[in-house]
Amino acid sequence: MQNSNKLILSDMEAIGKIPAVANILEIVCRTTGMGFAAIARVTSDKWIACAVLDEINFGLEVGGELNLETTICNEIRQHHQSVVIDHVDQDPEFNHHHTPLLYGFQSYISTPIKLKNGDFFGTLCAIDPKPAKLKNPTITGMFAMFADLIAFHLDALEELAQAEKKLKKEQEVAILREQFIAILGHDLRNPLNAISSSAQLLSRLNLDERGGRITKIIKDSSFRMNGLIENMLDFATGRLGEGITLNKTPDEDLEKLLVQVVDELQAIWPSRNVKLNFTLDHPVNADGKRLAQLFSNLLANALNYSPADSTVEITAYSNAEEFNLCVANKGKQIPAAAMERLFQPFSRGEVEPNQKGLGLGLYIASEIASAHKGTLDVSSTPEKTCFTLSIPSEK
Repeated sequence: MQNSNKLILSDMEAIGKIPAVANILEIVCRTTGMGFAAIARVTSDKWIACAVLDEINFGLEVGGELNLETTICNEIRQHHQSVVIDHVDQDPEFNHHHTPLLYGFQSYISTPIKLKNGDFFGTLCAIDPKPAKLKNPTITGMFAMFADLIAFHLDALEELAQAEKKLKKEQEVAILREQFIAILGHDLRNPLNAISSSAQLLSRLNLDERGGRITKIIKDSSFRMNGLIENMLDFATGRLGEGITLNKTPDEDLEKLLVQVVDELQAIWPSRNVKLNFTLDHPVNADGKRLAQLFSNLLANALNYSPADSTVEITAYSNAEEFNLCVANKGKQIPAAAMERLFQPFSRGEVEPNQKGLGLGLYIASEIASAHKGTLDVSSTPEKTCFTLSIPSEK
């Protein structure tokens, strides 16, 4: 019973949310000349008014209830057909019917409101103590149209409620998933740091060629895993919070940071040639750690995706207008389809079998650029691919 009452209250609230209801009842009364119109929720045991326009002091308000067995709507609930009475006293079917005798009306019209799934919701009805001319296509057609309109709005409200419920559930699942990623990434750091430190210690020992090769594999794998963890944490933090957070320094020594990133990556790719061209003549207000992370992603990609005997060119300059960083490499042209989604999360374009990753590196890099109110762009030809970071100077 309690659940039934909650459903009815919900249905009443739904009718109350339909802006056109008041106008519908007004038009019904003005068009028919009748003094009382209502939208009723009719179930197997209840008749409840969801909306009312009463100009004849019938005495029924919104939420008011009639004994279901005393209403013609109970019969309509069973046969799903409209009932129209111009003059009760002259109607052979209803002149001795208990409902008009009980409620004292002479004219009556009621049309079923049926939902898209076929369920019977209730009725749009009108009564008056005086006779009225209702049995004509204009009046019955109007009632049928209004009943369909009310049903349409009810269906739309239900679909909206279900969509919001589904969206809320999906948002909760997404938050749990991203929290799991954040916790996992954080907890992976300790064992990874132990592996990396152990590899560093091993590299200082007098190892044979095979031992040195294995140690290098461990170091390389640790570096790649650390990058994956950093990207996972930034992705989860950005989604759960307000994006990438910055800790800016007014005069960041970017040249030192960029060279440090190059040294770290050349320790992993010792045979690769990286050409530097830095002209940093103007102070840059930026988060050096974040820009180093961005640069590391770009340079690692350039080293991964370019021929082993080619040179990766790094150009950086700063002036009164901007800080600009360009990472260019030879290699395959990025396909146009891949270019469109290159900076989206989990989008990696076309990769070789030995080039693995989550597809978060460029997404995180673009988020770091955006956090600095800058841009990260890419151009790609059959000869060269270039990623360019541009950050406007703060006046």
